[in-house]
Amino acid sequence: MTAQTDTPGSVTTVYKVSGMSCGHCEGAVSGEISQIPGVSSVQAVASTGEVTVVSAAPLDEEAVRAAVDEAGFELAGTV
Repeated sequence: MTAQTDTPGSVTTVYKVSGMSCGHCEGAVSGEISQIPGVSSVQAVASTGEVTVVSAAPLDEEAVRAAVDEAGFELAGTV
């Protein structure tokens, strides 16, 4: 189940990330995901574990998983 909202020229996907507990966690996850080519916006919310990503096209979930892993957290899937 993927929550994607298509706006002209962009795709919004909400991912669930486990282990985030503070603003530093949000920054680490956002920083790694924002380096994926095509990503224009990332908003991580530790209290819900949700990360909203706006990109030019749908992202490869493995690329997102690798970025979240690099930040020290685990991708639990999409919302």
